[in-house]
Parts: sequence; C-alpha cells; structure tokens
Amino acid sequence: MSDWILLRGLTREARHWGVLPGVLQTSAGIGPVTMLDLPGNGVEVAGRAPSGVPAMVAFLRERAARQGLARPYRLLAMSLGAMVAAEWAQRHPEEIGALVLVNTSMRPFCSVAERLPPRNWPALLGMALCWHNAPYCERIVYRLTCNASAAIETDVAAWRAIRGSAPVSRANALRQLWAAARYHAPRTPPACPTLVLSSAADHLVDPVCSAHLAQAWGAQHRRHPWAGHDLPHDDPAWLAATVARWLAAPGQRQR
Repeated sequence: MSDWILLRGLTREARHWGVLPGVLQTSAGIGPVTMLDLPGNGVEVAGRAPSGVPAMVAFLRERAARQGLARPYRLLAMSLGAMVAAEWAQRHPEEIGALVLVNTSMRPFCSVAERLPPRNWPALLGMALCWHNAPYCERIVYRLTCNASAAIETDVAAWRAIRGSAPVSRANALRQLWAAARYHAPRTPPACPTLVLSSAADHLVDPVCSAHLAQAWGAQHRRHPWAGHDLPHDDPAWLAATVARWLAAPGQRQR
C-alpha cells in the first residue's frame, strides 16, 4: 500500500497539521500518514533551508527513502509544500501516485499580486523585522491564515510553544520565501491524479491562484466556502471528507 506524505508550508512543520492526520486516518480511511518537514523547519530546524524548490525535493526524497516509505507516494501538501510536491511529481513521476494541493500558488499561472496581495506586505515586513517576538509573529500568522477563531488563544499559545521548541531562523524563513517567490511550475500537468483544494476566504493568497492552476492542468478543484489559508486548521473534517470522496470517485485512477 502506498504511503501518504504530508508537507506543510513556509516556516511551518508537522505539529502545525493539528488534528488533520488523525482525521484522515479515522474518518477518511487514509493511511498510513507520514509528516515530513521541509529543511529548516521542525525536526529539520538545524539545517539550512535551500533557496530553491528542486533542492527541497531532493532533500525530501532522501528522507522518504531513509524512512522506507512505500512508493509510489501520495502527497497532500499546502502552500510552499504544494510547490515542492508538484515539482517532485514532475521530476520523478514514477515516485508519485497522487497529489492533493491545498491553497498554493505558482508561476506562470498567477501574478505576483495574486500570489501575495499587496495588502499583506506591511504585516509580513513587520514579522521580518520582529522575527524573535513570538507572540507578535504568531498572532499575525493567525490573522492572515485562520478564519476559525473560537480557540485563538489556545491555538496561538500552542504555536508559540512549537516555535519555542524548534525556532525557525529568520535566514531560513527568508530563503523559503525566496524559493516560493521564484518557483516556476511546468505548464505540463503531473502524470498522476491531482486534486486542487482552495479556500474562498483565503486572506493570505488569492484563491484564484488555485483556480488558475486547476484549469491549466485540467485537475479537479474543490473550494471551501469560508475557511482561511490554513484549511487544515479551520476545517479538517471537510478536507478529509473531500479527499476521501475524490479517491472513491468512479474512474479515479490511482497508481
């Protein structure tokens, strides 16, 4: 049975998936699930983040092989992680059996202003200047990425604890941002089945980016009506159920 690999985005790590891995396994029947961290994040926090997506692919391929994960892998990834997943599928199509890409953006399918709306630039600059002020930065991240705010104090406290135990350096954060900004996806779609998920109320990335990507690649696209950029945080049950329905659809080809 192929393994599922989960990849998070810019400066985030396995613990930021929250309850989603468990929901995928118990409610959607998806498993086994392995969460790999991008270089510079989480358990890989001591490493230097590459400034390009292809180098991130090479890093993760080595980690997946070291753990003995079963190929072809099926990748569920969001934001920068989804760029890495797409590049992995393009460079090594024999290794990837399916892609689920969540709230991502890629050149040449969308503009700079769509990928990172100018309204967010002051907040991101403020984070860069105050990178070591964890409460300040994590609250900005929450405001930009989450729409389900009932547990904001609990969530921000948990994120501060994650940051305290595995602090991503400002240099690694900037290298990851640079890698995401200059990533240019192939116009040719991946050979494997691909599902694109987006949030209609994403305040960090214009959701039209996912629509453009799905249209260009002829991929299925499902949109959540109210969630923010961090869809796994805001509605993990919807995400898991949507993936499960996609996998079970008649005629859905899985390698």
